[in-house]
Amino acid sequence: MEEFFKGKKILVAGGAGFIGTNLIKKLLSLGAKVRAGDIRKLQIQDSRAEYLSCDFFKKRDCQKAVKDMDYVFMAAANTSGAAVMSKTPLAHVTPNIIMNSLMLESAYKAGVKKFLFISSNTVYPASDQPVRESDMKYGDLFPKYYFVAWMKQFSEVLCEMYTKIKNPMKTVVVRPANSFGPHSDFNPETSHVIPALIKKVVERQNPIEVWGDGNDIKDFIFVEDLVEGMLLAMAKLENYDPINLATGRPCVIKEVLKAILEADNYQNAQIVFNADQPTMIPKRLIDPSKAKEILGFEAKTPLADGIKKTVDWYRSVN
Repeated sequence: MEEFFKGKKILVAGGAGFIGTNLIKKLLSLGAKVRAGDIRKLQIQDSRAEYLSCDFFKKRDCQKAVKDMDYVFMAAANTSGAAVMSKTPLAHVTPNIIMNSLMLESAYKAGVKKFLFISSNTVYPASDQPVRESDMKYGDLFPKYYFVAWMKQFSEVLCEMYTKIKNPMKTVVVRPANSFGPHSDFNPETSHVIPALIKKVVERQNPIEVWGDGNDIKDFIFVEDLVEGMLLAMAKLENYDPINLATGRPCVIKEVLKAILEADNYQNAQIVFNADQPTMIPKRLIDPSKAKEILGFEAKTPLADGIKKTVDWYRSVN
């Protein structure tokens, strides 16, 4: 994989975000020539990376960002947790459709060789079985994911369109499990479940409030594993073929909280489950077998190890 990325000119759109930051660190270690595009300041400072201040709602900025690039990782997105998705579900629709459309168009016109889009496991219907890539059916969605999932499905279609036009651009679509790790969003208003719980534990909140009953089942992937899967997908996939990046090892939220408490040595914490607060799908199992077969990818980091690394990082910066 190092040979593929060494010396390549790569744009990480959304370079100041959670996935973008971790992606930049890995690409630099592989010898890539990285351009980090974002309207925000980067979380890391490394002279090897070119920082470009740009607003992906503006066509001119998108064109500037992709100029002379070989590959594009589209990590820029309007994201949030259950609270925002519940109260203002349209918040994810227009901003992301605009950014994805402009970036695909700009990348195509600039002659970018390959464009990777980070989709979501929200595109799948509710199921008691691990979802496979072929299980996605347009419009068959878990109700609470209706808006964000349609946006992701439409963006996937946009990616496919660019592979079917004259002089096509190769596009890669990955559908990750719920990712976590260093540089996550820990803002209580927008964070996802693991960083939200880590913040409560590190701050020694007592009681610790958990949204829902703690029995939701999810697949959590450590960000270093996710980044590895994304890099393998970019390097190896030559045709439009969406692929899951997951662990295949589901766990319940109660197990996650237990691991966080142990990682930060918080003993005798009082836990309160609040079913009145917004939660998302109660069960999401993901089948990662296609990624293992095609990419040779397998998530290696156990949940407890990933949580420990994330807790230690969060303490180091707060």
